[in-house]
Amino acid sequence: MKFALAVALVVLVICQGTESASLGKHDIPAEIEKITKYFQDLSRMLTTTTTELMETLKAHDLTGKAEAQVQPLLEKVKEQLKPLATNFEEQFKPLSESILAQLKPLAQSVETQLEDLLETVMAQTKALLPPQ
Repeated sequence: MKFALAVALVVLVICQGTESASLGKHDIPAEIEKITKYFQDLSRMLTTTTTELMETLKAHDLTGKAEAQVQPLLEKVKEQLKPLATNFEEQFKPLSESILAQLKPLAQSVETQLEDLLETVMAQTKALLPPQ
């Protein structure tokens, strides 16, 4: 009896394993399809990211090259403008001093006239106030 029970148990286990395997066979293609889709999506994402990265690097490389080419030109222009600026300053200084010399007496005259006007307005304002 024990022997028959053991054989029945082994047969039951074999049948259960066979059914599991047959059910598993149906799920395997679906799982393989999911995994394949995952890797395809991953591949597309990696390709897109790599392309974007390459475009960004190219843009930065072009910017760096442009800066490298422009910088010496800027330095050259600075060197050429420096004597012109100094020359302009030397020529403009006497003119500005002359203009300031002419404007100084005018400014003093206007200041004196404004002080007189202020005193007149103050005196007239005091005259309008009632006595205390």
